Amino acid sequence: MNNLLVVINVLGFLILVGLLYSMHRKKISFSKRVFTGLGLGIGFGLILHVAYSAESEILAQSVSWISIVGTGYIKFLQMIVIPLVFISILGAFTKVTIGKNFGKMAGLILGILVGTTAIAAVIGIASSMLFGLDASEIVQGEAEAARGLSIEERSASVADKALPDQILDLLPANPFLDFTGARPTSTIGVVIFAAFLGFAYLALRRRDEENANLVKKGIDALYSLIMGVVRIVLRLTPYGILAIIAKTVATSDFAAIYSLGKFVLASYVALLVMFVIHLIIITLSGLNPITYVKKTAEALLFAFTSRSSAGTLPLNIKTQTDRLGVPDGIANFAGSFGLSIGQNGCAGVYPAMLAVMIAPTVGQNPLEPTFLITLIAIVAISSFGVAGVGGGATFAAILVLSALNLPVALAGLLISVEPLIDMGRTALNVSGSMTAGVTTARATGELNRDIYNDSIEHQSIEAS
Repeated sequence: MNNLLVVINVLGFLILVGLLYSMHRKKISFSKRVFTGLGLGIGFGLILHVAYSAESEILAQSVSWISIVGTGYIKFLQMIVIPLVFISILGAFTKVTIGKNFGKMAGLILGILVGTTAIAAVIGIASSMLFGLDASEIVQGEAEAARGLSIEERSASVADKALPDQILDLLPANPFLDFTGARPTSTIGVVIFAAFLGFAYLALRRRDEENANLVKKGIDALYSLIMGVVRIVLRLTPYGILAIIAKTVATSDFAAIYSLGKFVLASYVALLVMFVIHLIIITLSGLNPITYVKKTAEALLFAFTSRSSAGTLPLNIKTQTDRLGVPDGIANFAGSFGLSIGQNGCAGVYPAMLAVMIAPTVGQNPLEPTFLITLIAIVAISSFGVAGVGGGATFAAILVLSALNLPVALAGLLISVEPLIDMGRTALNVSGSMTAGVTTARATGELNRDIYNDSIEHQSIEAS
């Protein structure tokens, strides 16, 4: 009987996949198919959630089959991250799009990423105080205790790593190792290696134009090939979102979400306020923020459902270049650095909120100016260190709480609502990197405003 129900559930999911495919055959726009996939996924996930208990073997087996599509799609995206970053940055040098303004470009991107992270910390602090969050009021169960112990054990090694060591971790000692993604900072390592090759190409072009042209042809050909792979994978986006959101809704612990509702609400208020800050930055750059929202919606939606900044990178870069008019080099630097430096959601809002919540449990007044200034500074500085310890909100929290001598184990109290909050944090991280890319391109005079202002109907990401 159980196997029959699993088959019925999987068949139901395949019917929804077939519906999305029929929309594709009818030439319905990519955006509409993406949002249809989201709606169908929510509906199907709710049906599974209501029909079966969270511990149900039927639900577990059904979700495992559905995950082939969702997790498989994320793996395909991760597959092309390193090749895409490498060839796009190297290709930007062959097109001479970043050679003259490289220092200014890199400085602006890093400044915007870290600066907005400091602002995000202020927003997180304000939200915690507004909602009166206090870690001592949260009930700790077995799962939370286990997570807290795990975090405490991991913090021992993380907290001991000095900032200079964290910076050194960004540098690629073995670029071939970084191409395998073996290190937490592999993406940044590939960016740096590609930049070295790019500058070497510019030097070669000055002294040996014949060989430089040969190199350029090879790079441009490889770039076209990689972008072809990107287009193939991005066509799977509606199906990936359908599967990912169905699994998320079906397996969510709604009781835990309700019991920690105040923290969830405070988190999303902070995340939304920070997103508005992004729109203000876009506006101050002389660009229409509504256009930004419309054109980034698909990328932010995928980031929200997948909870993967790395998985969103191909969509992030394509959105910047094909819809927002950002040059390849700037888009790739902003997207790649945004994976592990200056993450507004994971390294900004979240650690700041936790610090303010946990401080009263050890007798620290979170309203003291010295504590607040120190917290904001540590959040901004440690946003560089997140990459050196693997990325993610948990590691960012460990770094900040350890630096403030606060008990890191209490970060495990929120394990039951972590997935829900992480969805919003990831979307904000991606928006932060795209904001950095657009603003930098505007400041350096390289933004194509015709592309930025063009109608979104003419800019399908999957076919461009």
